[in-house]
Amino acid sequence: MKKTAITFAFIFFVSANIFACTNLLVGKKASVDGSTMVTYSADSYALYGELYHYPAAKHAPGALLNVYEWDTGKFLGQIPQVAETYNVIGNMNEYQLCIGETTFGGRHELVDTTAIMDYGSLIYITLQRSKTAREAIKVMTGLVKDYGYYSEGESFSIVDKNEVWILEMIGKGAGNKGAVWVAIRIPDDCIAAHANQSRIHQFPLNDKENCLFSPDVISFAREKGYYEGPDKNFSFSKAYNPLDWGGLRWCEARVWSFYNQYTDHAGQWIPYILGEDPIPMPLYVKPNKLLSVKNLMDMMRDHYEGTVFDPAKDIGAGPFHSPYRFHPLAFEVDSTKYGFERPISTQQTGFTFVGQMRNTLPDEIGGVFWFGVDDARFTVFTPMYACMTETPECYRVGNGDFTHFSWTSAFWIHNWVANMAYARYDQMVLDAKLLQDKLENGYVETQPLVEQKASELLKSNRKETVSYLTDYSIDVAQNALHEWKNLGEYLVVKYADGVVKKEENGKFITNEYGGSQYPNRPKWDADFLREIVKQTGDRLKEK
Repeated sequence: MKKTAITFAFIFFVSANIFACTNLLVGKKASVDGSTMVTYSADSYALYGELYHYPAAKHAPGALLNVYEWDTGKFLGQIPQVAETYNVIGNMNEYQLCIGETTFGGRHELVDTTAIMDYGSLIYITLQRSKTAREAIKVMTGLVKDYGYYSEGESFSIVDKNEVWILEMIGKGAGNKGAVWVAIRIPDDCIAAHANQSRIHQFPLNDKENCLFSPDVISFAREKGYYEGPDKNFSFSKAYNPLDWGGLRWCEARVWSFYNQYTDHAGQWIPYILGEDPIPMPLYVKPNKLLSVKNLMDMMRDHYEGTVFDPAKDIGAGPFHSPYRFHPLAFEVDSTKYGFERPISTQQTGFTFVGQMRNTLPDEIGGVFWFGVDDARFTVFTPMYACMTETPECYRVGNGDFTHFSWTSAFWIHNWVANMAYARYDQMVLDAKLLQDKLENGYVETQPLVEQKASELLKSNRKETVSYLTDYSIDVAQNALHEWKNLGEYLVVKYADGVVKKEENGKFITNEYGGSQYPNRPKWDADFLREIVKQTGDRLKEK
């Protein structure tokens, strides 16, 4: 394949806002148990991690719904309410419909600040009004057609118990109500991902079963001067979200990391990520193995480990090999511009989830919203059944907020542990992983027993089934909070003052008299010490 060098503009001013969330998608024939699955990390430096709940409800004729921008709380307007809305837990509803998103921004002149529907409201209103992915696409595109699209360009993951779709949408600018969009169904035996860069290029124009699009998606691009060629060659991504360096290294690289884990040929796309090859990665690929819920949990913790993009391998990782780079990602040295890597797992996550939907089970049991708060690397994904009618205290809206700490809030407990671990990463991450695996593997192993009991209850009493799964979900979440708080206390003791206390089977060792055992004093990383010597010369040299 001929490699053609590409030059991209480096967009510094949008890096803090645009290069945020990550979605991974799995078709039902690509999973170990026939589940469709989708992940989401809601990444923002101003988002508090909590579990939203919208109870099912009936509404009187003429009722109106207030719409507030999800990111800011700004009132945008009112729309008519529908007669009936469905129960929603987080980003999944009682019919096993789950929706995630990543913002790609795109052409800024297409934002319509006079519109009513922002991307967050669009998600949660649609979840209350739709039972399937296809219905959700119809509702979402209908809402923006009627009330305008307030946000920037967006990629939505729309997944039900049978189908996996990616919908990409961008507005038409102020005074031009509506949006242009295209939706592609991901084949059942494939996986896909998106991460803040539009990923739909050419799409079939005559396959209504697997591809839907607005009638003006191509003509509008021509009208605005974004595209001039024939319809068959039209690329949504190139027209509405032209690629730049950040789009490759901060966005497409995260998609590549997923493909790298679950295909045997991801190396062929490294030149594309490096800006040396103009041919993009495919929208979806067939995996080399079937994926489980736990596989996706761990994938959301990815930092490009063991790859050419591994941030733990340069001096920026410090002596404890941290893969984290606090913002800004972009920086300039001697008039040359650079950018740190941006992996899937990141410190500014508000909440994260793995949605699991199964057509082999009743909706009350089949939809599991595996929920975690804060950075996925230091969270525990707990099973929240989509039928549940109340949320655990540790995830409840109002239990603390972004500027008020709460010892009973899972977000703050996980944040506390994570911020300890960032300073001593390669030591503390091992303790965190041990507990994560113990808890999450335990939930997965217990899942068949829980669902067997729920299935038996459902034969005679749906209300009892919902109550049982609600109580189970709450108990799991509260226990996970307790376990993680204990981990935080353990880390404070074990790693106090830069040393590591000796332990055996999770208990600290005392001396023969029952007093304190002298701790281990780990050596500094040799490569890091060499860099110190380079910078200090002979100043620290023994004479």
